[in-house]
Amino acid sequence: MTAKEKLMNWSLFIALSFIWGSSFILMKEGLRHLTDLQVASVRVLSAGLVLLPVAIKKIRVIRKADLGLIFLSGLLGSFLPAYLFCISETRIDSSLAGFLNAFSPIFTILIGILFFSNKMGNKLPGVIIGFAGMLTLFFAKDTGEPGQLAFSALVIIATLCYALNVNIVGRYLKATGSVAIASIAISLLIIPSCWILAATGFFSLPLTDKDVVLSLGASSVLGLIGTAMATILFYMLLKRAGPVFASMVTYGIPFIALLWGLLAGEQVNTLQITGLLILLVGVYYATKK
Repeated sequence: MTAKEKLMNWSLFIALSFIWGSSFILMKEGLRHLTDLQVASVRVLSAGLVLLPVAIKKIRVIRKADLGLIFLSGLLGSFLPAYLFCISETRIDSSLAGFLNAFSPIFTILIGILFFSNKMGNKLPGVIIGFAGMLTLFFAKDTGEPGQLAFSALVIIATLCYALNVNIVGRYLKATGSVAIASIAISLLIIPSCWILAATGFFSLPLTDKDVVLSLGASSVLGLIGTAMATILFYMLLKRAGPVFASMVTYGIPFIALLWGLLAGEQVNTLQITGLLILLVGVYYATKK
């Protein structure tokens, strides 16, 4: 790999860390005056609409046999995580959601081993350390609120979706262009997101109210930048550097999420930071060549 290629990969890495690290606080802003399902649906819908013209152009040049996999990629990489994260953030802090998101590389490795014939090698110690960090994060801020751990677990399920998607794209869609995958996958989600918005009464809201507009704006930015743009950048990174390096973007995400969480007045304790560091050490050893 040339120095120019490495610079491009790390530039994509930094951009994605900032974009996705900022997405957790944008969800919180959206949740101020919209429901969790509405924030997630606006996110997916806005991303789908902006990518629709590209999808119409790209769908003509991809293999029809890949359409099912591309739709599955959209579900796993964008649709399901969008809802899981928004639901979880009704009960947990945005910074904690960002911390737990760092578990994605561990699941990427495990799913690759279990379902894609990848070799374990010397990754087991890192995986064990990563699990220890995750458990520390789980119990680091127990407020006693009913269901808090269950809502934290939704983030873990979202990371499972991400990890499965990374392996699928890396294995079966390697020959398909990054822009084509992102635009088609997300555009196919326009109809289900519209249906959920209608079912939740979104279109009867006072959409000109200042507070609703602010939440709607945060949710739309989340879709346009945090989903549409970021998904294209992620698939570019995935194809250029491989699934493990691409999934390691979660090294940067929690620290951006932490910064935004502190600026928003969220309380982050020492045990949470310890859990995050343990988790990242585990990710390092699990992904180390």
